Amino acid sequence: MPLARSRAAALATAMFFGAALAAGCAKPEPPPPPQAAPPPPERPLPPRTDLTLAQGIAYAVDDLFIQLQRLPAFAPRVTDKVIEMRRSVIVVDTIIDAATGQQTQATLLSEAFLYERAQAKFKQFDVFAATPEHLKKAEYVVTATMTPIKEERGVYRMNMAMTDIRAGLVVAQSAARVRDNSVDTTPTAFYRDSPAIAKDRVIEGQIRTAETAADKPADAVYIERLPTNALMNEGMAAFNSEKYPEALPYYEEAAKRQDGQQLRVYNGLYMIYWNLGRQSDAEGAFGKIVAIGLATNNLAVKFLFRPGSTDFWPDAKISGPYPAWLRQISQQMAASRTCLRVVGHTSPTGSEPINERLSLRRADYIKQRLVGESREAATRIETAGVGSRENIIGTGTDDQRDALDRRVEFRVIPCPGGA
Repeated sequence: MPLARSRAAALATAMFFGAALAAGCAKPEPPPPPQAAPPPPERPLPPRTDLTLAQGIAYAVDDLFIQLQRLPAFAPRVTDKVIEMRRSVIVVDTIIDAATGQQTQATLLSEAFLYERAQAKFKQFDVFAATPEHLKKAEYVVTATMTPIKEERGVYRMNMAMTDIRAGLVVAQSAARVRDNSVDTTPTAFYRDSPAIAKDRVIEGQIRTAETAADKPADAVYIERLPTNALMNEGMAAFNSEKYPEALPYYEEAAKRQDGQQLRVYNGLYMIYWNLGRQSDAEGAFGKIVAIGLATNNLAVKFLFRPGSTDFWPDAKISGPYPAWLRQISQQMAASRTCLRVVGHTSPTGSEPINERLSLRRADYIKQRLVGESREAATRIETAGVGSRENIIGTGTDDQRDALDRRVEFRVIPCPGGA
């Protein structure tokens, strides 16, 4: 029995040391594989039907920002088992109506939808309005327009482009077709009260940039003037809130700049001075509007007439400044030795023959008033009426929404006999 116990103990000891040896020779567990970076997100499929305004903005924003995320510069990086997403500051320029160059209630609402969507869904980007402060830190600018589709009431095309500001290159572009009868195209206070139409070279560049395909250059003039645009954006927001003293410094600063010699800048100065009771300064600002308009052959003034008449609108709040406007047009015309064709326009309300005659009578009346300021103007002005053939908006609502259709244009022409 003692011998049996001894053999059993020896066998147990051998098994113990054998198991320990086997355990010591076992291969260690391999470390877990490194965490892989997620694949780039896929762009949303183009919608097959027209969208509401909110849906259209959501689709365009998603498509635009996902294109940005898919760029190599924004590829996620894995460091110390953590996925890092590159951040960037993006500013959004004022969204405008591409037909008129104006900010409207609909474009304001579109901006609100854009900010809400971008800030909720794309948190790696800091998205702000294009103000001077934010523009200094921005890497990209979003440029967007809302274009009414002709002969399709309530249908619009939303265009958005993302531009690398320093490179001047569009890196992403998206578009959506919107059908929404609730869209309100009433201009905001700034554009409602502007004395002259301000669809100039910068606005045209903004529209072109919004429509530019990815990997193509943005409009150089528009990008170059973003800092001045940022001043106007901040001033316009204050003006729309009737904070005229707060709006004034932005437009005064813009007017000091070489690239601030724009119709929008002096429209802003004119309206602010007028609302602050500084009539002399307002008339001086209107004189600059006329000088710039004549120099660029782009002067269209919103004289408002009584319906079917050549009489100015009787409300002094509207027509009270008109004598000063006419005085400045006459003075600037004389100073530049310019000859003009005064062209009257009407909305589409009424028959075209009546509108043709009415628009010519209104042009003749403006000429009569200008000749009253300076008899020399009689030989330097010719008149024309085009009725509603050159409508910008064409809705025939005869209110603030289509005021541009009832404008009077001043087109520079060669003087008779080279006078």
